[in-house]
Amino acid sequence: MLGSHSQRQDLHIDPSLPPQPPRDATDHHLHHHPHHHRQQMDIRQLLSCCAQQISRSDFSAAHRLISFLSANSSPTGDSTDRLVHYFTNALALRLHHHHLRHHPPPLLTDSCNDYFTYVDRYDDAILQKSYLSLNQITPFVRFSHLTANQAILEAIDPVHHPKHIHILDFDIMHGVQWPPLMQAIAERYPTPTPTLRITSTGTDLDNLRRTGDRLSNFAHSLNLNFRFHPLVVPNEDNVDDIIYRLSAVILLPNEILAVNCVLYLHRLLKDRESFLLLLRKIKTMNPKVVTLAEKEANYNNPLFLSRFSEAVNYYTAVFDSLEATLPPNSRERMEVEQVWFGREIADVVAAEGEKRRERHERFRSWEVVMRSAGFSNFPVSGFAVAQAKLLLRLHYPSEGYSLQVLNDCFFLGWQNQPLFSVSAWH
Repeated sequence: MLGSHSQRQDLHIDPSLPPQPPRDATDHHLHHHPHHHRQQMDIRQLLSCCAQQISRSDFSAAHRLISFLSANSSPTGDSTDRLVHYFTNALALRLHHHHLRHHPPPLLTDSCNDYFTYVDRYDDAILQKSYLSLNQITPFVRFSHLTANQAILEAIDPVHHPKHIHILDFDIMHGVQWPPLMQAIAERYPTPTPTLRITSTGTDLDNLRRTGDRLSNFAHSLNLNFRFHPLVVPNEDNVDDIIYRLSAVILLPNEILAVNCVLYLHRLLKDRESFLLLLRKIKTMNPKVVTLAEKEANYNNPLFLSRFSEAVNYYTAVFDSLEATLPPNSRERMEVEQVWFGREIADVVAAEGEKRRERHERFRSWEVVMRSAGFSNFPVSGFAVAQAKLLLRLHYPSEGYSLQVLNDCFFLGWQNQPLFSVSAWH
């Protein structure tokens, strides 16, 4: 039972997030009516048809379909309505970019005009707020954090009362991953507790310092010796710059190093050779464990239609999972879909070449690249599996979520669609 002080008790699953009420029976029946299901399939087929027309440069036909799809989808409808809405906007954005390059002004409907600056219009504060909502209403971030933290704890476990623990965290965001780990360390080791250092990369020094202050205050409440070191990387998509900045990371003698890469490394796959150099650089730092969490999707395909089809399948599962676990009028869900998932969809569908950031690959690709850099799998424990299953049962009570463990890797999925993978390496 989590919350007890058994030998294998490591991380606490926060029970403060109440299960969301299920959708009422009439709403559920409506969404599964055969005629309604047929309409959903038809409109998704039109979405794919529109992508094919853009791929064939039949822009007039694509424009007409975008107008129809815009009028027949909504960010406030059911999961299919919302899915089609965001993919239609992304296709409109792609078409807009083409016309700007070749035939200005663009030939598009007014309903899409407010979407043209979609990728850039949200400031950092809105994105950070959306990230916190994503962390609350879906298991995706929590699952990744919990599983990675458990691997870190188990990596340092064989060491008898370590004096120094150092975590190198790529893109710390709000730092929400670390309080549970800090609490586990404070409870596990008697006084004096180990010194925990976190070095984190980020593009904004002020944001990093605010995150460090929050973590320092929490560590102080636990009487945990804690140090935070910001590592500013102006361009986090530039592998060479990251490698250069890592030279400033100081490793102390007898310090156990863990490297945390949660939902980050996919951005660096533009240049695979440089990326491999980064992994080898990390390997030379002799980490006890490297944690890796990524989407189980392939958006790194240079072919537009392949990425489009992959994204539709992936986000169909994501939007269906939100439909099943959140009430229809959830503001948090609408915000996350618009700010977070909408931006991702726009990037996968509308951006090309160097401009595209969402370059996810499936675990089998990560497995190959990690092994080629000299890493091997860190074994999965039975306790980590039980803990991940408990997280899904407590906070996201739906039979749709699934957990699989293959080749020492955790896979979180919805129905038959794997969505995220979390693995550990040494």
